[in-house]
Amino acid sequence: MGFDLRIQDEANITKIQVLLQAQDDTQRFVGLALLKSVLDNSPGLRKSHDAVQRLWESLPAKFLDRLLRTGSNPSKRDAKEMLDLAVSVLHTFAALLPEGATSRPKFTDRIPRLVGAVLYGSGETVRMLLRLLLVIVSSREGAMALVKMDDLSSMTEVAPSHAVVLDILRHAWLNAMVVVDDTPYLADRIDRNMQSLVSSFRGTDAVTFLEFLGLLLRQASSEVIPSDPKWLNAVIGFIRNLVTSRPNSAARSAYTNAAASLLRVYPKEASGLMFKAEKNDEKPFCYLFVNLLLVDIRSSAPLLLEQLNKPEYPNTSRRLASAFDIICLFIGHLVRSLEDESLETLIMSPGNLLKLRKGISETMSVTVEYLRDRWDATFAGAMGLHPDARSGKVETWMGSRLALTWDSLENMADEDPFVLSAVRALALWLREDEDDMLRREATGLADMLMDLYRGSSAEKLDFRSPALVALEALVTFEKGRHILLQHDGWNILSRDLCGILLQHDASSIGEDETARGMDIVRVLLPIAEQSSGTAEEWMSLITAVAAWDVSRREQSPPPVLELQVAAMQLCCAVLVRAGPGTRKRYAHSVGALAGIATQLGRRIPRDGFLREAMDDVQDVLGGLSGSV
Repeated sequence: MGFDLRIQDEANITKIQVLLQAQDDTQRFVGLALLKSVLDNSPGLRKSHDAVQRLWESLPAKFLDRLLRTGSNPSKRDAKEMLDLAVSVLHTFAALLPEGATSRPKFTDRIPRLVGAVLYGSGETVRMLLRLLLVIVSSREGAMALVKMDDLSSMTEVAPSHAVVLDILRHAWLNAMVVVDDTPYLADRIDRNMQSLVSSFRGTDAVTFLEFLGLLLRQASSEVIPSDPKWLNAVIGFIRNLVTSRPNSAARSAYTNAAASLLRVYPKEASGLMFKAEKNDEKPFCYLFVNLLLVDIRSSAPLLLEQLNKPEYPNTSRRLASAFDIICLFIGHLVRSLEDESLETLIMSPGNLLKLRKGISETMSVTVEYLRDRWDATFAGAMGLHPDARSGKVETWMGSRLALTWDSLENMADEDPFVLSAVRALALWLREDEDDMLRREATGLADMLMDLYRGSSAEKLDFRSPALVALEALVTFEKGRHILLQHDGWNILSRDLCGILLQHDASSIGEDETARGMDIVRVLLPIAEQSSGTAEEWMSLITAVAAWDVSRREQSPPPVLELQVAAMQLCCAVLVRAGPGTRKRYAHSVGALAGIATQLGRRIPRDGFLREAMDDVQDVLGGLSGSV
């Protein structure tokens, strides 16, 4: 849209252009000062894209560089005024020019001078300069220009007092990540500047740095994340200091998100530093840390439902999701430390371990209650609710559902990363702790777990693995097995197992699929073994596996071969519980299974760890095929 300029505005534009094109720097400086005044005080001119573009084109880039260079030298006369003026004009043009202008060389080539000037401007000028840099590096061209700079020490030095520096670096690195060809080069730049940041934040609470680090590690691709950072120990030190210093809500969020990201990216190194053994301390750091996370979850989870559509929900749910992720990793670390049953490997005293066990169980009980309420709010609803509580139908992978007004408008339960983190931590604790009371309580989630499983895929939030881990614990109870079968659990899981096993080439079965297949067998096998008989619908598994053509397959990778043997064990359990009449009707399939077992048996060495299991399978199928 064009705007008619006043005669005075046109006169000012002409005068500015003449002054800026002069050979004398004094006249150019006067022209630049007039330009700033006109841009600040002429609303009509600011709205004229043509006028703004003409003024921008008349501004010599080399003159801007000289002003920035001179302004960065405190010994020069009028240095401060030159720097203030240059930064102010650039900042104004960045706001007025069309989108994309800041990605062009006239802006991006100024980045080195702007970075060098950070230490020399007045407070307001530095703030304006940093906001300008943030705009420029939001483009890929600007990001690469910053990344190519060898020295960013002027920025890392002021980062503790100017948090926007951390936003500049994060935006630059993430945008450069998309276009850079040499990812090790970018990883090295990130590593070096991260070390400088750590040095700058020593002696501070490092809250802004930890928040920045948590975001960066969560958003960056693994290729550009430093692989062996020397700064990791110092960062864990920042987290330790915050945890032990009565942190406020911002600090809790920062150290929780940062710790979760570090444990995800550097699982071995970070867990070793964060959960290291301190048996002689009455309350070692890992005890205090995990306990604070548990308290945070227990106190916050009951309030989450009412916050679903409030602005603070994303930050709260992210913090609690990180807390669950840390708990999950702590449980794994704890289990590994207990495997050799030696007191020497305990990460804390038995008394503190018992207290934490109680705290984790109480937290998981609260989690069960929250997940039940959240799932009902999303899908199940409640009978007899007043119609006003219904917000209308929503389309989901399970069909059209009546939603409730207190459910999230952004993410339904099966799309909420917090729910995935909660289910994952709960599932692991259910499996590892063998707490009968908690397991009985959690059997009420079997329907939710099956719905989550059925709606998952690799392209969206994938609940399949944690759902199977939880179900493995729940099927140890008759009630859990009953609820699973009620919700079509056998058919859903057995179809998935067959889909994994019956792929054209065994070598194409991925690690995740193999692990999921083993988890499915661990869930279905107790159901088959504990049942008094075999349901007719279970026999579809027998038919599907009997059609398995193993003759055209070469040697399967060891994990896949283990899955194949486990699937045959499951088939044996189903057939053993089947009645004579059922086995007779499926005589052809039983014979086919016996043939498959023979071929698989030839691929297993006599001293292989699968030999005994395979021999049992062959014995059972041989006996069954001979009796039908």
